[in-house]
Amino acid sequence: METKKRILTGIRPTGALHLGHYVGALENWVRLQESYECFFLIADYQALGDHMDDIDGIRSSVLEVTLDWLAVGLDPAKSTFEVQSYVPQHAELHMLLSMVLPLSWLQRNPTLKSEMESLESEHKTLSLGFYNYPASQVADILLPRAHLVPVGDDQLPHIEMTREVARRFNRLFAPVFPEPDALVGRVPRLVGIDGQAKMSKSLGNCIYLKDDEAEVTNKVRRMFTDPTRIHATDPGHVEGNPVFIYHDVFNKDVDEVNELKERYKAGTVGDVEVKRRLAKALNEFLEPIRARRGEYEVRMDDVKDILRDGSSRARVTAEETMNEVRDAMRLRYTE
Repeated sequence: METKKRILTGIRPTGALHLGHYVGALENWVRLQESYECFFLIADYQALGDHMDDIDGIRSSVLEVTLDWLAVGLDPAKSTFEVQSYVPQHAELHMLLSMVLPLSWLQRNPTLKSEMESLESEHKTLSLGFYNYPASQVADILLPRAHLVPVGDDQLPHIEMTREVARRFNRLFAPVFPEPDALVGRVPRLVGIDGQAKMSKSLGNCIYLKDDEAEVTNKVRRMFTDPTRIHATDPGHVEGNPVFIYHDVFNKDVDEVNELKERYKAGTVGDVEVKRRLAKALNEFLEPIRARRGEYEVRMDDVKDILRDGSSRARVTAEETMNEVRDAMRLRYTE
């Protein structure tokens, strides 16, 4: 029987998940769990890097993320759900690989630079743990010896650095690690409802997977549209218009979307109508997700068992890798 290739991917627990997470990652994960051995990681260590002042928030977010994973269709019977801090080999491999990873590779990482600038602009003190989180991500990916990493496009530099570290380790010691490939989701970067940036919890411009019908409708009403359009009879712009971006992604009625676009460009339909139909499409999309989430919310002991069981399985795989790493690095001094 052919062994399945492996996937490692994950999320920092800093709140519930939103539509951007779904189209950028989760829908791919649901599909991939059928043909890969999947490890889905809740990276709570990494969340400490810039949320050290909100450990209670991290604790609750671990369960929020798990509920969202289950709600979209990730299956713990087919895949491994693990919590980073429950698998100590993540920290061990992180330490060892940090001795292999040149500091200059961290310093040139564009995602790290951007996130550091954002935190510095908020006058937050940057910890060594935050600065070093790309090295932690490298260890997370290499620990199960993953072949594929589904990510958003902003994470591609991390995957390239992981490949470089794998090559360097294999050259210096022994061929322990495969070089993982990246897989970007259907919508690499979903614009927020404010139209100004990608959907982000920190910017407060999200529609969450758990939002109820009224909340979704209210958020859609507030969405940014075409700033040049003063009246409903003015010809409007469809390209780059967040409302139509969301229609293209989430409205399954392609004919309706095309009709709305033509009428919008001609000035024969207003923003109110376009948004009303978008809210309807989004709520139809989210309803089964909300229903599944509700089924698990009343079974939180089962949800916690899923994390414990998955982390236990992950430790077995992790220890297999670490035995090879310790042998390759000749770290067994008394044998």
